[in-house]
Amino acid sequence: MAEAAFGAQLRQCRQAVGLSLRQLAGRVGYDHSYLSQVERGQRPGSADLARLCDRELGTESRLTAAFEQGRSTAGRLQPAESPVAADPLQAAWHELVQSFGIVDPAAELEDFRSVPPGRLLPELIMDLRALPASMPTQVARLTALIALTLTGLGQVHAARRWWHTARTTADRSAEPPVRSSVRALEAASGLAERRPLPQLLELTEEALALGRQSPGCLLQAHAARAQVLAELGRGAEAHRALQELLSVADVLPVASTTNDWLTDWASYQVRWAEGRICARLGYGGAGCVLLGRALEECPETWLGERAGVELGLAECLAVDGEVAASVALALRVLVELPDEWHTYYLYDAAERVLNVVRAQEPGLTAAWDLQEVLRRQVYLGGRRVGTGSSALQWQG
Repeated sequence: MAEAAFGAQLRQCRQAVGLSLRQLAGRVGYDHSYLSQVERGQRPGSADLARLCDRELGTESRLTAAFEQGRSTAGRLQPAESPVAADPLQAAWHELVQSFGIVDPAAELEDFRSVPPGRLLPELIMDLRALPASMPTQVARLTALIALTLTGLGQVHAARRWWHTARTTADRSAEPPVRSSVRALEAASGLAERRPLPQLLELTEEALALGRQSPGCLLQAHAARAQVLAELGRGAEAHRALQELLSVADVLPVASTTNDWLTDWASYQVRWAEGRICARLGYGGAGCVLLGRALEECPETWLGERAGVELGLAECLAVDGEVAASVALALRVLVELPDEWHTYYLYDAAERVLNVVRAQEPGLTAAWDLQEVLRRQVYLGGRRVGTGSSALQWQG
């Protein structure tokens, strides 16, 4: 089996230099559980992974050549088969899931925030293909994450179809927490996607009604509703929704990390949401405090999440009158962040910073630098930040 041959060679090269799976994963930017599956032949790997491992393990181009050879061999032997059918081990696992429903690939997604969206999407699609439709809860969780990832990659129209599928599948699961969380996530994502606000508000109301018995879902629903109300200009209602969110968060033992990414919220996510709402309502100082706490609690390896928190902090600084510091922070985040972590969501957050800055100080020179960075839309695979000009224009 081609995957097994590449995986075995990868393991041999890794062990030869004395690196653990976690150490190699940290160096190449992939999740350690994914590398483990590659080494065991349960996943095929990728040319990008092979190239990065060659670099870190000092194997010149041996792993890249092994991967390419395995891929061409697999293509000759089974050109018409799906990834699941092409791998006997995957096929056996798939049959086990269908027969007993005891394996949940979505349960292995706790580290998905440590994988850049461009790399994450193929993994999610592979997991979804191997998951039977008789497991609607797991399908809903995967499709919701695919929708979030697609939006992050700028594929907004495709994401909307996946959101519809996630919501429909969640409803078939008959599990109120799942149904609630999918709606709250869709509403929050819809703000960045510029979807009609009344439609998003309706989603948050449904999320609230469905999430009454789940603390994590209740937090998500209150946060999404407050943000939508603030965007609608209904400040008094948004303020009340923020107070409801704060009151719920204060009495819940929110953990620093989540057990279920969909229905549970980590403490940094709660503070991040509260800080964003404060920015929308003009409470810049309070938002800075909340987002500072969120940044302290967000894991160091979750680069995209941390960048989002920092851009929220930049918006709060601008709202609080610290305009120069706001622009400097936003620029630093986007310029220093590796290209593979740039997303549509981050650019939406940075554009919000730019809008506040221009309202506060229209002639600030640094604002033009931030605008130029946004125009490059690196998440679409364009030019790197800091290299020349681009014909791509930021669509607000």
